[in-house]
Amino acid sequence: MGWRIQGPRPLHLKKAIWVVAPHTSNFDFFVGLGIRATLRMEIGFLAKKELFKWYSGWYFRWMGGYPVERKKTTNLVDAVVELINSHHRIHISLAPEGTRDNVRKLKTGFYYMALGAGIPLILVSFSHSRKRVVLSPPFYPSGDVNYDMKRIHAFFKLHGDVQKDWVLTSFF
Repeated sequence: MGWRIQGPRPLHLKKAIWVVAPHTSNFDFFVGLGIRATLRMEIGFLAKKELFKWYSGWYFRWMGGYPVERKKTTNLVDAVVELINSHHRIHISLAPEGTRDNVRKLKTGFYYMALGAGIPLILVSFSHSRKRVVLSPPFYPSGDVNYDMKRIHAFFKLHGDVQKDWVLTSFF
């Protein structure tokens, strides 16, 4: 479909969280499937539980999906860290906005998942206007969330179709 992947391919990593932004369209799912097929990697994904209905849940699970409850507070970060630690090899992707709506800041759960599991983030920027997907080198969280999130935001602003008013100062 004309999309290109740029950046290092982390084929050597046994575990990583793939942070995909911006997430503004249902089409992003199919772009992600294309990336996964091109890289020949098993990359699961976190998705809203509403997708996992009786008629569609089997498909999304088969595709590597893990349902997420977004409407109430859960220990999602701890649950994902436990999931990662229970596997020898696992890659999970997610959208840090938590929605397809335009947002001004990213949620930070992905950061704490990677930090808690001691694994890197792979930042994945979508540019629909240029039909380009840019992969970052493995990014290991330092524990200084404000510093790291500024670097993460800078990556997405440089490589993707993000809103110019994304906030770079507050992530909580």
